[in-house]
Amino acid sequence: MKSINWDDIRYFLALAEAGGLSAAARTLSVEHSTVARRVGMLERELEVKLFDRLPRRWRLTEDGQNFLEPARRMASQAQSFTRIADGMSGLSGSVRISTPPLLASLILAPRLSELRKQLPQIELELVSDLQNADLHEREADIALRMRRPEQPDLAARPLASLQYGLYGGHDYLATRSQEQWEYIGYERSMQSAPQQQWLDTLPHSPLVFRSNDLNVLASAIVGGVGVGVLPCFMERFYPQLQLIREPACPIVRELWLVIHPDLRRSPRVRKVADALIALFETGVI
Repeated sequence: MKSINWDDIRYFLALAEAGGLSAAARTLSVEHSTVARRVGMLERELEVKLFDRLPRRWRLTEDGQNFLEPARRMASQAQSFTRIADGMSGLSGSVRISTPPLLASLILAPRLSELRKQLPQIELELVSDLQNADLHEREADIALRMRRPEQPDLAARPLASLQYGLYGGHDYLATRSQEQWEYIGYERSMQSAPQQQWLDTLPHSPLVFRSNDLNVLASAIVGGVGVGVLPCFMERFYPQLQLIREPACPIVRELWLVIHPDLRRSPRVRKVADALIALFETGVI
């Protein structure tokens, strides 16, 4: 039986998925020379050429392709091992929460002091990102998402319902007829959002402003740039917003709390999840 350093498999997998030394090195937080050295060691241990070294990238050989799926299964098992170990740990430690930026800034961050009093032994990490964190890759322990996850192995429960409305600033609406309204909306990477798709059904000229940040959109609406669609709970934070009742926006979206099943056994993750559930049950949005 060949003697293999199993940690070299991690370098092989990162390089296979990144396609280049620099990208793989960034993923692993090492120098690119380290990646090349560890993959070279693995090739010598296996006595198999895994990659063709091309000028701009490293391409898997046919033999390398045969090792790819086993390497992915090993990585998945290693991550599962870590999650189960976390599940057996106590209340002390950190819990990483991934959430949309709007909820991070308006709902969670102002209540961190309250959560800390409930969970004094737990270090909370709040990651604000428009992209969904990969729970399988341990990018977060708990995720708040605006849609139910499609992966069947993730545990999810609804937290709250978000009603959306069409809004303008008080001064803007007082000085313009509906025919004079201009519209603002979401940046094009968010074109598939239900609220943007509804806005696109309204008769109007091309949008005059776009952003992927709802706080920016709200500020632009209050500042008189145009009218746009926002979650209704934002009225509490921007009192100059005025709900437009006709046309009425019919969009309601569910907010979901998502955890990897292996982490549901972790006392600290469970405690943080229960605290978040209790918070949203108070009607904060």
